[in-house]
Amino acid sequence: MNDVDNLVKTGKSIVDAGMHHQVSIAMMGLPFESDKVHTAEFYINIGRQLLGSGIRIDSLCLKDASGTTDPKTIYDTAVGLRKIMPPEMPLWQHTHDTASMAVACYMAGIAGGVDGIDLSIRPMASGTVQPDVRSMAHALKGTGYSLDVDVSKTHVIEDMLNEGMKEYDFNPVTTTADARVVAFPMPGGAIGPNVHMMVKAGLLDKYADILAEFPVVVEAGGAWTSVTPGSQQYWLQAFNNVLYGRWKKIENGYGRAVLGYFGKTPLPPDPQVVKIASEQLGLEPYDSDPFDAVPDNIPEAKKALEENGLPVTEENIFLVLSSMVPGKKMAVNEGLRFLLGKPRIDIPLKKAESKPTTPAKTPQTSPVAPALQGPVTSRCTVVEDGKTRRFTITIEPAEGSTAAAPATAPTAPPEKGDRINIYSSFGGSVELVDIMVAVGDTVQKGQAVAAVEAMKATHEIKSPEDGTVAEIVAKIGDEVDSSTPILTLTKKA
Repeated sequence: MNDVDNLVKTGKSIVDAGMHHQVSIAMMGLPFESDKVHTAEFYINIGRQLLGSGIRIDSLCLKDASGTTDPKTIYDTAVGLRKIMPPEMPLWQHTHDTASMAVACYMAGIAGGVDGIDLSIRPMASGTVQPDVRSMAHALKGTGYSLDVDVSKTHVIEDMLNEGMKEYDFNPVTTTADARVVAFPMPGGAIGPNVHMMVKAGLLDKYADILAEFPVVVEAGGAWTSVTPGSQQYWLQAFNNVLYGRWKKIENGYGRAVLGYFGKTPLPPDPQVVKIASEQLGLEPYDSDPFDAVPDNIPEAKKALEENGLPVTEENIFLVLSSMVPGKKMAVNEGLRFLLGKPRIDIPLKKAESKPTTPAKTPQTSPVAPALQGPVTSRCTVVEDGKTRRFTITIEPAEGSTAAAPATAPTAPPEKGDRINIYSSFGGSVELVDIMVAVGDTVQKGQAVAAVEAMKATHEIKSPEDGTVAEIVAKIGDEVDSSTPILTLTKKA
């Protein structure tokens, strides 16, 4: 938010603990025109308020997580801040090379008075992360500036990274520079995980549509800087707009942000979006201290640790607290899972190659295609223009067929007669995070019966028919898709 009051209050704990207190001024390039925010004067004024707040500040940092601020704005900001900063106070700069602008931006910052910059080494360099040390060293030749690092030794670190990451399989979208990011300020550190989750959920075809929606949610939200967690709030709202229709489903974090629960946004949010968010979330707009609105979840975290026989230490409380998400059941709390030795690790690793085996020799016989012994019913899910339609397909055996069908283990309770299975609406793999009904419950068509998590957001699964719950097939925490039943329903007669 770049809310100075928030920055001062959170910084007090750092100062009290005796740690180095570096305050970041969060920057980004706007995906729409404005001369009021995200300009050099806007950032300099934030620095002026911070320096005059009375709190001890050891250094300032110009942080551009999306790498979308233009070099001229960075230069002007650095020059302006240097004029009001104590001469001994370091000014740092952090950006990403997602739009291939990082070296140019660092050169501009250094010319303006920046003391230090963040760099990386391939294969963890450029693209969505920082530029390579060697690229920056080359750019500084003949300028009178140099890096405080022995560039000749970078190959040693590179070899270590290559060895340590040889089993990883990153999607090229996450490692390649993308000039489109100047129109959708998404942090490099968030693009990788989001693309990985989209691939897993079978939604990568929506990527371009979400990017196109990004400017809409940024402007309507009030133009807070796109850095975690605000960037994820932008992303999820753009995702919801594409999947369900614009503003039909307000993401909880985005909605709370536009309502004022995280501080004052740089620009006033769109009044219509504020109204919709208030109605959907059941919350009134908030203009008081954001810290007063923070719920006290410590007792709930302690209770969860006690119920699971875990030590109630400050570290364990923090792990559970930091993983708590509004509306998400404790059974799928990532901190609790980690402490119980059941972490849900989801990283892009290369698939193990199966070794070819020599098949055993068998007497040669004429190949016979297996025939069906009876009608086989399956389901087909069609997603078109954001609308999902499901069909039940029955394949009848060919007339006169007598060959035996190969034995296979059933993956779902058979749909026969008055029973139907209810599935996730996502074609790819998602986590089941809630089951809202029990066996014997009567449900109506369109009623939410379960919820899955996709893209770090919860999505309801609704009943396609009136009926009674006959069986709960899956359990909370399971990975499900459009072919994995969650529960079985007996249709209303």
